[in-house]
Amino acid sequence: MPYDTLQEFLQVLESQGDLRRITAPVDPVLEIAEITDRVSKSPTRDGQYPAVGKAPFAAPNPQHGTAGVNQALLFEQVRGSDIPLAINTFGSFPRVHQALGCEHLDELAGRIAGLLRPEMPTRLMDKLKKGLDLLKIGGYAPKIRTGAALCQQVVLTDTADLTRLPIIQCWPKDGGRYITLGQVVTQHPETGSRNLGMYRVQVLDKKLTAMHWHKHHDGARHFRAWAAMNKPCPLAITLGGESVLPYAATAPLPAGVDEHFFAGFLMGRGLDLVPCKTIPLEVSANCEMVIEGFVDPEQTVLEGPFGDHTGFYSLADQYPVFRVTAITHRRNPVYPTTIVGKPPQEDFYLGKATERIFLPLLRLMIPDILDYELPMFGVFHNCAFIKIRKEYPYHARKVMHAVWGAGQMAWTKMIVVVDEHVDVHSVDDVMFHVAANVDPRRDTVIVDGPLDILDHAAPAIGAGSKLGIDATKKCVGEGQVREWPEELVMDDDTVDRVTQRWREYGFS
Repeated sequence: MPYDTLQEFLQVLESQGDLRRITAPVDPVLEIAEITDRVSKSPTRDGQYPAVGKAPFAAPNPQHGTAGVNQALLFEQVRGSDIPLAINTFGSFPRVHQALGCEHLDELAGRIAGLLRPEMPTRLMDKLKKGLDLLKIGGYAPKIRTGAALCQQVVLTDTADLTRLPIIQCWPKDGGRYITLGQVVTQHPETGSRNLGMYRVQVLDKKLTAMHWHKHHDGARHFRAWAAMNKPCPLAITLGGESVLPYAATAPLPAGVDEHFFAGFLMGRGLDLVPCKTIPLEVSANCEMVIEGFVDPEQTVLEGPFGDHTGFYSLADQYPVFRVTAITHRRNPVYPTTIVGKPPQEDFYLGKATERIFLPLLRLMIPDILDYELPMFGVFHNCAFIKIRKEYPYHARKVMHAVWGAGQMAWTKMIVVVDEHVDVHSVDDVMFHVAANVDPRRDTVIVDGPLDILDHAAPAIGAGSKLGIDATKKCVGEGQVREWPEELVMDDDTVDRVTQRWREYGFS
């Protein structure tokens, strides 16, 4: 089962040898980030390096440690703060599995698929909404509690001070220190729909931050609705809480669906929420700390640059100002944070969780898809490998265009489609079939459309061209006039016989 609090999760990791306490004093500006970057790229307890497909992402770096170094980290003495800092808690597949309460991510994908039963409506959006509605009636709805709450054991209003928290700067040219693992709660002023998102927050002063969100984010939509009424937007930044919350905040749910319901689904029970002290919002009672305040509908400030998950700095731009009205926290809290940069970092493992968990929903939207892979080098929005069972000419192109119209998959810059026998999780196998099966003039398609805002190669922000590559076997009707050769595969009888006799040959 997932864990009720961050500290409970950390205790279990420590008991398993998967958490390292660092007692030496450390600087929150760059030093913690450099330590964590090395640790996140080190081998895990079983000696495995982070992998893309079946091969390491990069050759072992002598700066990175030996087996067992890739652990969650708890920094006990962060200069300028009395609060310990936890990082890299989601920096491996075993830790993500533990946080989400599963042995394998496919278990959660199966539970998602179970929501989408055959007797549901036939129209796509009706089926999708019906499946998500089941979260509300299945015992997963959050419960509003009153009275004492763990996250409100200490309440600071006039004396609230962000600079007393161990907030880190990750990269040398960052605009400042950033809250990077905050679960941001907002609510629509008219519909009352609640959202839990994860947006970076740049600290500007003791009670002032810049709130970075993109136009398509639900939090930004809520802010615009409040601004249209010329009212400040209530907002809470929650840190810690149930071990599923950081993932739930990043999950690609449809607009208007409260991520607290999804978190309850992952927990197996509804979350306990409590009213904030100074704003009209509810937050998880089990958080380590909560930063309350309002987003100014009129004032913006220059936010950034910020070293992003793309491996490059995202440029500075104008974003709304968030004014802090209170900081509440449990006694003896732990401050959770993360670093993003060239993969693998924690966000890689959380992103792979989304890839696996939401495969049933993607297949609901595009039944042609058998499986897919978002390879590490593509940092999720730059590349997707898609496996199909090809049935007719230009089937691969149909799938490409369907993917480019499917929710957040619309930002994908490059799509490679392969046949059903190809191991879509092996970069080598996919690229072998690209090299073997693709005629560049015939089998590539370039279209214009929306791209991820962080794609610095796009000629305009959020807009540019996309590439589709059809690496499937070509059939009549696709311009192939020559006979297509058969791919080399050994017969099953020989494979089985050699496998059974392998030790007889002197191999171990």
